Amino acid sequence: MRPWRFDTIAGSFVRIVWQGTPWNFTMNFLYATIRLVLLNAAWAFPVLAVGVDTPHVDDQVNKEHETDPSLAPNLYVDLKTGSDNNDGRSAPVKTIARAMKFAKPGDTIHLTSGSYYESADFTNKHGLPGKPITLDGHGAVLDGSEPVTSDEWELVGPDLYRRQKIYKTTDDAIVSRWFLLWNGKMQRMNRCSKGPSEDLKKPEELKPGEWTFVREDGDAFYLKLEPGQKLGEANIRYPKRSSAIIQSGKGSWLTVKNVTGTHVYNDGFNVHGAQRNLVFENIAAIECGDDGFSAHEDADCRIDGFVSIRNATGFCDTGTSQTHYKNVYIKECTGFDMYFIGLKHSVENALIESSAVRAFWLDGARLSDGQRCQVTMKNVHINRVGGGPQELRVGKGGDLYAENCTFQGVNVMLTPKGSVEFQKSVFKKGKFVPEAQTYRNTIWRGDMNHYDFKLLRVVHEVYTPETFAEFQKYMGSDAGSTWSDSQEVSEGTGADETSLQKLKPNP
Repeated sequence: MRPWRFDTIAGSFVRIVWQGTPWNFTMNFLYATIRLVLLNAAWAFPVLAVGVDTPHVDDQVNKEHETDPSLAPNLYVDLKTGSDNNDGRSAPVKTIARAMKFAKPGDTIHLTSGSYYESADFTNKHGLPGKPITLDGHGAVLDGSEPVTSDEWELVGPDLYRRQKIYKTTDDAIVSRWFLLWNGKMQRMNRCSKGPSEDLKKPEELKPGEWTFVREDGDAFYLKLEPGQKLGEANIRYPKRSSAIIQSGKGSWLTVKNVTGTHVYNDGFNVHGAQRNLVFENIAAIECGDDGFSAHEDADCRIDGFVSIRNATGFCDTGTSQTHYKNVYIKECTGFDMYFIGLKHSVENALIESSAVRAFWLDGARLSDGQRCQVTMKNVHINRVGGGPQELRVGKGGDLYAENCTFQGVNVMLTPKGSVEFQKSVFKKGKFVPEAQTYRNTIWRGDMNHYDFKLLRVVHEVYTPETFAEFQKYMGSDAGSTWSDSQEVSEGTGADETSLQKLKPNP
């Protein structure tokens, strides 16, 4: 005999009798319990054994969404038709900030196409495993700039304008990253937060199309127009917001996709704090004051599909962050193309058209307790196209593993307490002829590589193609590698350059 039985009570109540003890429930409570168990703990116990012919859970949820839009998993932001008086579910809101307030685990915020002059701030937002909070830009642009107007900038001299206290606090970091957009063209004044910077000019030294900053004058920015030009006709914009995507504090299970960040004075995508299971798909950072993407502290991020163009840095990861990039294109950055000073990172399928002051930098000098900064690269092509000779620089506490990579016109610099391992990789001529230099207390490993160096220096010993066998014997490495100026390399060696060309964005 079964230890339970099921009785129907008048109205919307049911009774389950378990071993002689009756338990009364409302039907709504019973349905909700069944849905909760099925969605979040399907392994717990066979609740359907009570014999109730329940509707399919998804059907029940969909019916509830039809009657209660507040339960719908989608939030909509529409620049044209939205209103922040709406809930974003039954009718679209106008701003990302409003949608973010409503967002719960499992929700997706959908943006209509266009330019949004606001940031998407995920500070202290949390999704759940299998139920992330997602921002889908559908190609939208988050623009950090605002127009320079005569209402805010005062005329203080012939064609010279000034604005004080643009920001609550204008620290040196902001000034080092600042720029103006002059007729859509970025004007940095040859300054960069992670590269060489020229001194700021005095206001009276400015030429048309230039700007400067004077801290002693109430944190004042100055700009100079063409003689007789009116400010309202000049088409100038300044970076008002710090980052396009902001994730700080504590966060988890968050996804951002199909969105471009641009014209912010800091990073396009800025991740700070204890962040876990962050996913980015098909994103771009264009003309940002600092990094295209930057993970700090102990953030954990996965990025699949990333374009970084004309930023100060292609990307920069620091602290004890862990980042994993896939399908990356970097071009025309200023200070660094790739900058790793975090804990553990990887790059797979990447085309780097390098012209920054520094092409690649890796070290773990800032880490503690014996930690090392580890970077793995697979199917990566770094082509030095401008900006003078540069290098893969691996420093103290840094470990680089590169497999099926091509380094074109790029030197190697391995400094004390750093290590490299190259497998099935190619070093070849490009705009520049590469050289390699290793210092004492370093580790060089490799095999099945193709080298076309001008020279390879180990401490003070110089090796050439004619003495490569001596290098192989001395280092105990590269037994299967070759060194020649032939452009023919073994099949399966180097990056798949044809496939990587497809990572370039459409003009």
